[in-house]
Amino acid sequence: MEATALVSPDRLWPAQEVLARPSPVPATAGVYGWHFDQPPHPDLDAGRLLYVGIAPRHMANRTSTQNLRKRVRYHYRGNAAGSTLRFTLGCLLGLELRRVGSGKRMTFGETGEATLSQWMAENARVCWIERNEPWNLESELISQFDLPLNLDQNRHNAFHSRLKELRAQARKRARDLPISS
Repeated sequence: MEATALVSPDRLWPAQEVLARPSPVPATAGVYGWHFDQPPHPDLDAGRLLYVGIAPRHMANRTSTQNLRKRVRYHYRGNAAGSTLRFTLGCLLGLELRRVGSGKRMTFGETGEATLSQWMAENARVCWIERNEPWNLESELISQFDLPLNLDQNRHNAFHSRLKELRAQARKRARDLPISS
């Protein structure tokens, strides 16, 4: 079964290798899975699949231009405004979310994003499988496996309400603070 390649992968890739050039991550469509040597929250287990994502993202009227390489690399070095995974991890790690720019985008600021990137470099490992129309497999995985860091399509997960609340609290605090430069 394809899920085995994500749940019990032959190889997990650290940030250093993913961000190297040439990157081992293919520039194709697929599903990626995140495992953590150290969990981002005490209620979560280390060393197992905690989150799955896809590239490209399929929306009602279009499909994004992302591919596995762009998406996985962005998760390792981007910011919370462009990565649900980074937003979730930062909230779980207690980083301060702030409004930036015009105030509509929220990130953990330069220092917080750097802290998160370093934490991910030390703890996060990723694997992937190439797959056309990856959104179908993503739905199957979320319904069949315990993936506590996924919120979409995952209300049945025991960690869902806790994670949703932590993220909402971080957004509320950010809205109450001045816009960060």
